Amino acid sequence: MCYINKLALPCLTHFQMDVHGKIRDVLAETVRGDGHHGQRSLSEEDFIHALQWRGIVDDVMKDLHFTNVDVSHTKPDTVNKSATLVPLRRYLYFQVLGGKAFLEHLQEPEPLPGQVCSTFTLHLHFRNQRFCSKPVPCTCEPDLQEGFLLEVHRDGPGDASKMADDTTMLSICDPVHMLLINTDTTGDTTLISSYFLDWRRVLSAPNGKTSVSVELLGVGSECKVAVGVLNQSLERQKTAEKERLFLVYAKQWWQEFLEIRPSHQSKLVKIFAQDENGVNRPVCSYVRVSRAGRLLKSPWQATHFISLLAQERAPVVGGGVRQEQWCSMMAFLFCCWDLDWMDVCVGTKAENIPHTWVMTCGTDGSITLWESFTAHRYLHRPIDPDAPPMVPQPKPTHPYQTLGCVFNHKMFLANCQPSDAVELCVFDFTDGSRWKAMSEEAVRSVCAPGSTSSHPPTPPLCSLSVVPNEASNQLELEMRYLLAEHRKDLGLAMVWDDHLSYLLSAAHSAYELEHCTGVSCGNEEFQDAVRRAVPDGHTFKGFPVHFLHRNARRAFATCLRSPFCEEIVCCRGDHVRLVVRVRVFAYPVSACAVWIMFACKYRSVL
Repeated sequence: MCYINKLALPCLTHFQMDVHGKIRDVLAETVRGDGHHGQRSLSEEDFIHALQWRGIVDDVMKDLHFTNVDVSHTKPDTVNKSATLVPLRRYLYFQVLGGKAFLEHLQEPEPLPGQVCSTFTLHLHFRNQRFCSKPVPCTCEPDLQEGFLLEVHRDGPGDASKMADDTTMLSICDPVHMLLINTDTTGDTTLISSYFLDWRRVLSAPNGKTSVSVELLGVGSECKVAVGVLNQSLERQKTAEKERLFLVYAKQWWQEFLEIRPSHQSKLVKIFAQDENGVNRPVCSYVRVSRAGRLLKSPWQATHFISLLAQERAPVVGGGVRQEQWCSMMAFLFCCWDLDWMDVCVGTKAENIPHTWVMTCGTDGSITLWESFTAHRYLHRPIDPDAPPMVPQPKPTHPYQTLGCVFNHKMFLANCQPSDAVELCVFDFTDGSRWKAMSEEAVRSVCAPGSTSSHPPTPPLCSLSVVPNEASNQLELEMRYLLAEHRKDLGLAMVWDDHLSYLLSAAHSAYELEHCTGVSCGNEEFQDAVRRAVPDGHTFKGFPVHFLHRNARRAFATCLRSPFCEEIVCCRGDHVRLVVRVRVFAYPVSACAVWIMFACKYRSVL
């Protein structure tokens, strides 16, 4: 449980100087000084006068800035750009005062100074602004004390010279989205809680400030643990009415779809999906236009970036069937290059396993299927079931078997063709006999940005948080240490070949380029350089491997499970020289492509 204090007045956030500490010291000194007189109680004016007399107010006004995120130039959830407060804009100061009742960490001891421990980090998203707290140790009462200054954005360029009035402020329904993240000692992160806070109650609070306790619920199967009480407002009633009308429409649409053909009952036509908070939402609301600026340079790189986001199964306490869980955009960033021609497909792959992938339609009618897990793309070549037996038919190269529905942020279509096999599908969405479409107006009523307050807005992509060269050097040092210790345990000598290690960087660049673009280039130069570096009569062996994390011990243990890698690591012979080369390629939202190559060269003995 976190305690949140929100002020509707322009206030300070983090400066280089400890403003909060100085204010506390001045107030404590003022109280002590007044205690000698004891004639009257101190007022708010007395405290303000004391702050002014000591120059604190002047210092604050000189350096008063708000934290913001420039999606093209800053690190995720950090401050790299400061802008002076504009007097004609409204700001919201959001302060976290601490946490309580994290009972899962009740027995954990207090970490010693310098000791590595699991940490909590609070992430915030509000109207295209993202913020992040300092990590604090995971305890029963974590010391989550942070202040964030949020700007209440103008909706149009004509509002630059006007201060937003109360009606305008009340009409801004975007909540403050809070995510609590746990980072363990290995660097792996877990989503602990996702919460949407309606900040507008501060507008009716005395002195423009209020303090509330926010009960953070679990996610997935634990989303109903310790359910809180919410107040129903008129705006929420309107949102609920929109969602109810869409549900009525969806039921009628589904019944019409079933009447077309009895076999439609078994098709994967997914209209609603549960988010991390256990709320049923139309699937179209999970897809939003996300412009990456200069962070992603092409659809190929965007797809590669998505494939680098680590996947994990939603945890379930106890047995039973695993519950399906989709995530809001802030909990799981999904980036599409241009959604006007990209659609999400729901169907099955091998062994009838439910699966989703992305489809693009070219202006020439060509259909390309993109696999988000691997960034592979497949050109769809449909089979003509009415063709004569002697006419050769194309063989599918993709892993997809059936297709139930297609959707994006504007449309939803169900496959009503006689067969839902992907290789037989005709992707002419204007043909009502093959695709049953939902009303675009109905989809827009609940899925368009700003249509309802229950669907969070799209957070911005943030630039790189990892310095590639530094991360590469650090991980390579750790891998070298693990390799040396492993050979030491086996009683084997350890001699490095730094020149050969340098040459392996060219291979990493070629591998990453191929993953990003599907084009293989640079391997010839790498192989030629290795031939020059390996003397006659010597043998070279290399083992490249790709990871989505920077945990050295976990990566090394995975590599040792490969017989070919173990053969290199445990190489015995004459003039054995070993190499481990690491290259980290950084992408937005802390995503990384990590390439590690183990190699050895030795004199061949007959």
